[in-house]
Amino acid sequence: MPRIPFENIPKPLMNCMIKTEHYLKSLNIIDESFMEILRYHASMLNKCAYCIDMHFKEALGAGETELRIYSSITWRDVAFYSETEKALLAWTESVTILNDESNKYRQQAFENLSQHFSQDEIANLTLAIMQINSWIRLAKSFGFEAGTYQIGQY
Repeated sequence: MPRIPFENIPKPLMNCMIKTEHYLKSLNIIDESFMEILRYHASMLNKCAYCIDMHFKEALGAGETELRIYSSITWRDVAFYSETEKALLAWTESVTILNDESNKYRQQAFENLSQHFSQDEIANLTLAIMQINSWIRLAKSFGFEAGTYQIGQY
């Protein structure tokens, strides 16, 4: 049983989160299918079962293959991500994992990402990563249960 069910999250908080989602979607910086892989990857890094379930299903629904989705955690070891996608996955890790170890790699991740995106695009991609991390913190804090999410539910 969730501590705070999704439908009981205060409306002003949800309005703020949804407004950010609409803003990010309007930018169309990367394909929605790969955006779902980034969300899935952040969910894996944070060990959020609800978000892993949700973004695995959403990525499939957006046209990603199972292989590309579940392999995101091992992106360094596979050859089927482009250099741009690898740069995005590295940046997702450096923005999601905030510790001394990740600090060593953050500058390199930024420089790699800068080869593919403008500063404005990087700022907005960073917001997208921050946004999924905010959703993850709500899901984990409020105890959302994994396994029942349907594509397009939220």
